[in-house]
Amino acid sequence: MPKEHAFQPDWVSAPGETIADVLRERQLPPATFAQSIGYQPEQLNELLHGRAALSADTARLLEMHLGASRDFWLRRESQYRADLVRLHKEVQTGQDWLKQLPLRDMIRFGWVERKPSASAQVAECLDFFGVSDETTWMSMYGVPAEMAAFRTSRTFDSQPGAVAAWLRQGERVSRASKAWNRDLFLATLSTIRSLTRQKEPARFLPALAEACANCGVAVIVLRAPSGCRASGATRFVSSDKALLLLSVRYLSDDHFWFTFFHESAHLVLHAADALFIEADEMLESAQEDEANRFAEDMLIPDTFRAELSKLPLTYRDVIRFARRVGVAPGIIVGQLQHQGRLPRNRLNGLKRRFRWNAP
Repeated sequence: MPKEHAFQPDWVSAPGETIADVLRERQLPPATFAQSIGYQPEQLNELLHGRAALSADTARLLEMHLGASRDFWLRRESQYRADLVRLHKEVQTGQDWLKQLPLRDMIRFGWVERKPSASAQVAECLDFFGVSDETTWMSMYGVPAEMAAFRTSRTFDSQPGAVAAWLRQGERVSRASKAWNRDLFLATLSTIRSLTRQKEPARFLPALAEACANCGVAVIVLRAPSGCRASGATRFVSSDKALLLLSVRYLSDDHFWFTFFHESAHLVLHAADALFIEADEMLESAQEDEANRFAEDMLIPDTFRAELSKLPLTYRDVIRFARRVGVAPGIIVGQLQHQGRLPRNRLNGLKRRFRWNAP
């Protein structure tokens, strides 16, 4: 008889994923659960993402509050760590690890320095990610980041190492002056609509960043390296700080502002422990559909929808309608094209093409 081989997937699953699934099923907010087991929100976040080891004491707490035995949770932890080691051996070290990264662009963009030897370059890149070795990188930025992206946007024309580098640089340069405030952010989004009429990124980007920072959201416009096809991403970098990351793949006002409001929707509507990455090649999902509707409603409120559906497709009528709505004409053109009322090659002269030197 042929010899049977144990199934060894090319992905890992941290115990925290099981914990998060149970919390979602019970509609129990992570912050509430953290308080019930005596954890700080940051501690629970580390556990949920597999960055902190699940101890015997934690396993007892999970047994008491979530069910399943202490031994079950310890076995999940042991299997997770064993899988990380196995995958790390497949990744190997040194130059093989560097091949996963968009190193040329990371150097060209000034994210890391060019070093004279492979070992020095490895050390430089590990320092960039804030980890001590490749195994830790795998647990924090490698496979878990890849799987998170699969679960949300399904954007895997992108290379995980390139996406990880882009996300990490966004974290490195992000600043939010206040703590996350969902209600304030939602109210602020209505006032941000007026910025769409500003012509120059040098004027509207600082205003956009300041308004969002006061709500606990760091808005970063960051060029994506080779291998990263993302146009936007959101994640909570801590329990009270969010990152909203935009690439410069599109330099027209309709794409830029729709992506911004789409990403904002993920922060307002969806799980705080999720990573959302957007790109062209995405499968539909309920969360993405929700984010699309949110962006559409923020840019063109429902009170204008009936008028939009009957709007004459002329330069003059689009400009007048945009003035009444309070947004740039290019946004109206983009929405009409998205709805199929306007061919993709019509009225594009109303779209504003941005020019800026992104970091």
